[in-house]
Amino acid sequence: MSGCTTAALQLQIHPPVGSNQRLRSRIRIRRIPSRPLFGVRCAIGAEEETKRATTTTVVKNGEDSLEICRVLNGMWQTSGGWGPIDRDSAVDAMLTYADSGLTTFDMADHYGPAEDLYGIFINRVRRERPPELLEQVRGLTKWVPPPVKMTTEYVRDNINRSRRRMDVASLDMLQFHWWDYSNPGYLDALKHITDLKEEGKIKTVALTNFDTERLHIILENGIPVVSNQVQHSIVDMRPQQRMAELCQLTGVQLITYGTVMGGLLSEKFLDANISIPFAGPPLDTPSLQKYKRMVDTWGGWSLFQTLLKTLKKVASKHMVSIPTVAVRYILDQPGVAGSMVGVRLGLSEHIKDTSAIFSLKLDEEDFNSINEVSKNGRDLINIIGDCGDEYRR
Repeated sequence: MSGCTTAALQLQIHPPVGSNQRLRSRIRIRRIPSRPLFGVRCAIGAEEETKRATTTTVVKNGEDSLEICRVLNGMWQTSGGWGPIDRDSAVDAMLTYADSGLTTFDMADHYGPAEDLYGIFINRVRRERPPELLEQVRGLTKWVPPPVKMTTEYVRDNINRSRRRMDVASLDMLQFHWWDYSNPGYLDALKHITDLKEEGKIKTVALTNFDTERLHIILENGIPVVSNQVQHSIVDMRPQQRMAELCQLTGVQLITYGTVMGGLLSEKFLDANISIPFAGPPLDTPSLQKYKRMVDTWGGWSLFQTLLKTLKKVASKHMVSIPTVAVRYILDQPGVAGSMVGVRLGLSEHIKDTSAIFSLKLDEEDFNSINEVSKNGRDLINIIGDCGDEYRR
């Protein structure tokens, strides 16, 4: 495993600097002996103890910490565009994922009914499952406000709304997004969020789609960030160019989404001809359409097919699927704590493929073959910008 290790860190951070080399020299870090990114179990029972080294990790900053499953159930798909959601079927599916050991759910205030579904789900866990499972379940949500004045009351009201919808006294993790860096109100919002954490309404403070420069500024201002959720896949390796180094210096970890590119990184699209209408699988979901544009920017469909063939060869060697290889590859990158796999609750499930990620071990030959194709793509950081810049262009 080449990722960061978890460590207690004490930072003395000075004014902004202009390069990673200068950044290293200006951030003083005292490390308490660290442990690998792998924590304890997602699943329950003594027979699962052998999984402790592979299924979970702890994200932390100082005294704030949260154990999460390294593969997270992404709930963007509940927001519309993937088909109708039946409430009872969706909650039943969430229970099935949790029972299978996939106990961390990621959502947002704007993902349609996602937070409400979690509230129903967690109450069923309380009533119908043993206390051990309840202790393992995690609900990570995001707050994506408009760039208005961030007063204490405004921030508190919005956080309380998520707490009510999810039916929890304290949010396991609040991941904060900000649209416009020219408006410094994000620092005010994060200070208010930190105050709410001190009151016990939030357990851990995190970010989503922040770039390296702003993450550095936020840490300078004493915000105890444990993670930053960013887009990261074999096609989109931008987080490894700047962000991962800052993560390794500070202990902040990455949670990744878009890792299977909405399903494009799968056997379904291997040898698929999508240039002719109805000749191949339809790009009929918001995620497929979004990540097809990323493929076009990276290198086009022909190069993507070369990547899929390479991944298929690796997958066949290990008797797993292409998505399993794609997620494992990103989990093994520096700084990555966990990766998102979207769930279409009540419509389809991929528990077997997802569970196989934990036991898959890619060897040097696998990494070399994947890297050989990946490096032929365009340098997306020069085209799009750093992490999250695609939302601010």
